Amino acid sequence: MSLGDVISQLAIERKGFDLKRNARFMAFGLFIGGPMFRVWYLKIDQIFGKTKYSNLKMVFADQGLFAPVFLPFFLGTMGVMRQDPFPLVVEKVKNIWPLAQLINFTFVPLQHRVMVVNLVSVGWNTYLAWKSEVEHESIVHDVEEEEEFRHSKEHAPISSQVSKVTTPSVQAVVCLQKTKAVDS
Repeated sequence: MSLGDVISQLAIERKGFDLKRNARFMAFGLFIGGPMFRVWYLKIDQIFGKTKYSNLKMVFADQGLFAPVFLPFFLGTMGVMRQDPFPLVVEKVKNIWPLAQLINFTFVPLQHRVMVVNLVSVGWNTYLAWKSEVEHESIVHDVEEEEEFRHSKEHAPISSQVSKVTTPSVQAVVCLQKTKAVDS
């Protein structure tokens, strides 16, 4: 996971290298993700490995049971490690895993499956590193913008104060608050 974050930081984001951020990805990969994937592959091979259409069954189990749980778990864990406020972000993610896993379970022997997944994971982890940090920066920016607005001049006209806020719902709330303050 750490390599995906390095690629994300240096090749995609190009804002310098954040060692603390990379350490979070490394810790997650070494102590949580890696052991979890190893146990998962052993279990699904144990259950489906010698059955007819085992490769398809493993893909369906992987995509139907593991993948839907892993992505929110990953994003939530990274948020906690970043010490973010804990609103879980649920999003739709397009991914390459069903095809990669079909190939993996069809053509790759059990002892090499984790290595193959790790190779595919470099690209996936690059995407996850970028996506999780972009969403984090967006939330931080919105909070900072709201705080800046709250500390703006008290006596500025309502229309100029509302225009500083970009979100229509926040504009409506601010306008109502200012109107109530004027009416009082």
